[in-house]
Amino acid sequence: MVARSETFHGRLDDVRAFCAVVDFGIVTRAAEAMAETKGSISRRISRLESALGTTLLARTSRAVSPTAEGLVFHARAQESLAILDEALETARDARHVPRGQLRVTTSVDFGIEVMPDLVAGFRTLYPQITLDLIVTDTRLDLAANRIDLALRLGRDAPDSGYRAPILAGLTIGFYAAPAYLARHPAPHDVDGLADHDLVLSREHPNAPHSRLTDGEGRTFALGLPPVVRATDFATVLRLTLAGIGIGVIPSLVAARSVLAGDLVPVLPDWQGRDGTLRAVSLAGRELPARVRLFREFVRTELAEQLAALKTCTRERNHVP
Repeated sequence: MVARSETFHGRLDDVRAFCAVVDFGIVTRAAEAMAETKGSISRRISRLESALGTTLLARTSRAVSPTAEGLVFHARAQESLAILDEALETARDARHVPRGQLRVTTSVDFGIEVMPDLVAGFRTLYPQITLDLIVTDTRLDLAANRIDLALRLGRDAPDSGYRAPILAGLTIGFYAAPAYLARHPAPHDVDGLADHDLVLSREHPNAPHSRLTDGEGRTFALGLPPVVRATDFATVLRLTLAGIGIGVIPSLVAARSVLAGDLVPVLPDWQGRDGTLRAVSLAGRELPARVRLFREFVRTELAEQLAALKTCTRERNHVP
């Protein structure tokens, strides 16, 4: 019987042609439905029968009809084609319809301080998309961990095996809590930092972002000893919010607290460059809709947030 379980080496379009002939009852109608010639359909049927080693259609000068083996094969083939067509439609929808699970990884700093608001906003717009968020400073292999998107902060671009558009530029600056500044008025220049308590990440003072510049091109090497040093910027932010001292924090990490009035930019003209935020994904395939939408949502939200931070900084420091 042709319905027995075995590997099929024929062509899928030949199977579709056979099913069309059985459904319509004549080769001519099947050819019209598949936009092929009558001869092309006949050749497909013959090739399918040869691949299966059995006769599927009984042919006369006026009509064709399925044999017993053909009827069994038709029933199973129709069922299989329906399942395959559904799978193909699902795959197409994944590229164009916002639904499904999205696996994202990012660093501890970004994951703790920036991602919650982004995820909340994204889920409001696209409730059919669920997120699996992996927060770690370890750079995970995207393929091995089935990760759709990695939001990576740094100075180096990934190799050619990845797609990695830039979502935002990163800067680093000085911030302090109002309570701290009430006890220790803000310095007027970088030399005045020597009279203040600093809160730094463990990367200082030799990291590239320890060298800051102002709008006039002057540079300042941040070599002052801190009163507290932390392993990550998320902790530096928390310590700064607690009023311990002036923190050196990336703008993206500090933005929410500044906009809420919980932090105040100090010496806003002095900033350091700390690389970029990239959306890293595997190259060589079209991204599903859920991935593209999340990437562009993050890009837009961060651009608006940084613009608001810049405006807020100017207003609070009376910069024209």
